[in-house]
Formats: sequence, structure tokens, C-alpha cells
Amino acid sequence: MKMAVTRRDFAKRSAYTGAGFALVGTAGVLGTAPGALATETAGTAAEQGGGAAGLGYGPLVADPKGILALPEGFTYRIITRTGETTLESGESTPSNHDGTATFEGPRGATLLVNNHELAGPRTDWPHPVPLIDGLVYDPAASGGCTVVEVAKHGDHVSEWVGIAGTATNCAGGRTPWGTWLTCEETEDKAGQKGMTKDHGYVFEVDPLDRKANRNPKPIKALGRYAHEAVVVDPKRGHLYLTEDASGPNGLLYRWVPPHGFEHGRGQLRTLKDDAGVLQAPKCYDAGGKFVDDLSRATKTGTVYGVDWEPVLDRDAKSVSVRKQFKDGEITRARKLEGMWWADGGAYIVSSYAREESPVQHDGQVWFYDPKRRTLTLKVLLGVNPDPSKDGAFDGPDNITVSPYGGLVIAEDGEGIQHLFGATDDGRTYPIARNDLNIGSAEEPEFSEFTGVVFSPDGGTLYANIQVPGIMLAITGPWRRQS
Repeated sequence: MKMAVTRRDFAKRSAYTGAGFALVGTAGVLGTAPGALATETAGTAAEQGGGAAGLGYGPLVADPKGILALPEGFTYRIITRTGETTLESGESTPSNHDGTATFEGPRGATLLVNNHELAGPRTDWPHPVPLIDGLVYDPAASGGCTVVEVAKHGDHVSEWVGIAGTATNCAGGRTPWGTWLTCEETEDKAGQKGMTKDHGYVFEVDPLDRKANRNPKPIKALGRYAHEAVVVDPKRGHLYLTEDASGPNGLLYRWVPPHGFEHGRGQLRTLKDDAGVLQAPKCYDAGGKFVDDLSRATKTGTVYGVDWEPVLDRDAKSVSVRKQFKDGEITRARKLEGMWWADGGAYIVSSYAREESPVQHDGQVWFYDPKRRTLTLKVLLGVNPDPSKDGAFDGPDNITVSPYGGLVIAEDGEGIQHLFGATDDGRTYPIARNDLNIGSAEEPEFSEFTGVVFSPDGGTLYANIQVPGIMLAITGPWRRQS
């Protein structure tokens, strides 16, 4: 179901570039003009303070416990921690927390499905996802998902396995019908790294129905590659998926369901392996010129038209999907990672670009509008010259749209790691800083933030520190940011 956009149509639609979120750049953080990526320098913590005047929640206060710095008036609680909290089955909470979604649970509880990004054989990890009978895809693999239930008043937490025996479960996405799609960020095949089955697939996990998770089945129609995140267009039924890969750079994908297919709980696993059409984007600018890589956009507000090209061998039997396309056939981007569906489209992250890309940057957020079939650059972060200094933001990864306006973004960059917000007009402000040094005093190291998501009622912001594996609940005087 290919819907081409003519150059004439795109020229007409370029008048709409102001529609939707308008995350334009702020000096020192977001590059807003050609050359900004090479010339902008991130401000110091003192220069940025708690963000622009009247924006955000004030400066971050160092945590005496050495876990999480927050603005005054905010508090956090540890929900799970690898090596300390345990599953219902008695084993430790698995390590390497990653993508997360929240769901309304029974009796006012909040359910969180939490990915565990564990690659390779189980012997490589002290705390892999336990192999619970009936929930295992490949007994050699160490990753998977757990489901965490937090009671209404937060006074009780329980955790159990949703799926096991999968590999490198990185991001994923929540479905409109109330399930979680967990994504394997790997292309390992049976016989590689001890695996007994092919990996690089998407699996569905139901947080409310444990029986539905038995006998895990990969959704092969969505392709086999280094998956990151996935979102669902609830109106058209399309799925959009990101790929974090290089040599060559990865792709954004669109899956178009077969005629007559109706989404719902467990329906994706009923699909034939070749059901629907998997496609990759081909972008062009307002003048009709082909764009080979999204890093070429050096100004927020840049709009590209998008056509979609079919993938020939989605299961990558002999050649990786991204390598099946020749130069000039599709548009690539480095480290396509987090996504979130809101405002009638998909927010899409390219975490950074270096020498493997035409232009270097430290993060982009794009918005794909399926109605107009356009990609608009909303956020652009210039290369951070000194990630060891606090105050600058770089390396966006997981994102969510905030009920208080704008985006909340988890950092996966170099040096100091933050959760930060970006308003509709592009101003940025800190929300949290990871104070847990897993390195040394001489060479400090801070793990990335992952799994940023609000509770269903909007009162709690959940986020993970990936290593060693800590799920946090953040509460405080949230207010509208505009």
C-alpha cells in the first residue's frame, strides 16, 4: 500500500511546517542554524541554572544518598533494584533496565512492563531474566521483560516475568489495545553467541493476562533487525519501528497491515510471517532533492517529504535488511532510538551522529505526520564539547510526551546523564541527574537513563538507571510548562 507524495504536493504542504509541536532551538543547547552543530557550545550549569527564567522546576539538588538529584520539592522512591529486590519466583530483579510502559492495573495499581537489555548467553550475566516455564522463547538467551505492579498508594510492589529467553530487549512500545511490544536490538542467529534460535524480532507482552504470554512467538511480519522502539498509528493501523545500527546507518520502518486485518490483544501473533508490507523511507526536501541521511538537517523546522520503499527480505535470511538497499534508494539515520505516538504522529529520536554520518550532532527529535507524510525536525542538539561538565544535554534516547506539555527525554550520552524537558517552543530544563557513580573518583562513570514514562494518572514519572538496574518513581509539584 504505497502512497507516494509528489513533489508538487509536498511543495504545497510545506506551508504547514508550523503545525504541531514547534520545538525550536535555544542558545547553547539546540542547534538552530547551518553550522550550529560545529559552533554552538553548551552552557555551563551556572549559565543554565534550572533552565530559562520561569521554566522548569529550579536547579537540581545533589542527592546525599548518591542516586538521583532532583529539584527542590521533588522526591524519588526505588521501585526495583537488581541484587536487592526479588521476583515472585524468588530470583533477583534482572539487570539492565530499559524501555518501560505503564498500564492501569487492578484496584488502582500501576503496572509497568520493563525491558531488560541483556545480550548474549546467560552465563555472561549474574542476573538474567529467569527462565519461567512456558514463557521462554530461546533458553540460551538472557533478556526479556518483567511486569512490575505498584499498589495504589505505593505501599506494595510485586514483580514477575512477562517473557524470557529473548535477547537485548531495548526499547519497545505501548499499543492502543493495552499491551507492550518488546523489541530485540540484535541480529544474532541460531548458532551465534550460543543462541539456539534466530533473534532480532518483536514480541507482544500482555501485562494484564499472564496466560496470554505463554509460548512466546516472534512477530516476524515486523522484520528481523536491530529493533529499538515501535509505535502504533491507532487510526490507520500502521506500525513504525526504529533501528539502531551502523555500517550502514539504520532505518525507520513502516509496517502496513494486510487488508482486513484488525488490531487487538494477541492479534499480531496470528499474522503470517510475510503479512502486510514492511517499508523504509525515502525522503526529499522542498525542492524535490533526495536526502540520503537525516543528519543533513541543520536547522529546526526542516521538513522532508516521505515516500516508502518496500523491504524485499524482511527476515534478513542472508543480508541485513538495511543492507538490502543501495545508496540513493532510501534515507538513513544514526542511532534511531526512542519513539512516542502523540499529536497524531510519531516523535522519533536520532540519538547522535558522528563520522559515520554526513553531519555530526548530539541528538535530533523528528515528528512524522502520517496525514501529510512529512518528517519535521523539532529538536537539534549541537555536539557537546565537554560531557563531563553538568548543564548541557546530549544523546537523547527514550522519550515520552508529558501531560504537563512538551517532551521528557532520557539521556544516553557521554559523561553526566539527565532527564530533561523540552517545551513546545524548544526551551529545555533539567528534571533529574544520575548521581550514581559506577566508575571511580578519578574516572567517574554514569549509566544512561531509560524507560521514562508517566503513570496513567500523570502524578508519577517513572524512569530507570540502566546499570546496575534501578527503577525509580519521581513525584513532586508537577505543573504546566509553556
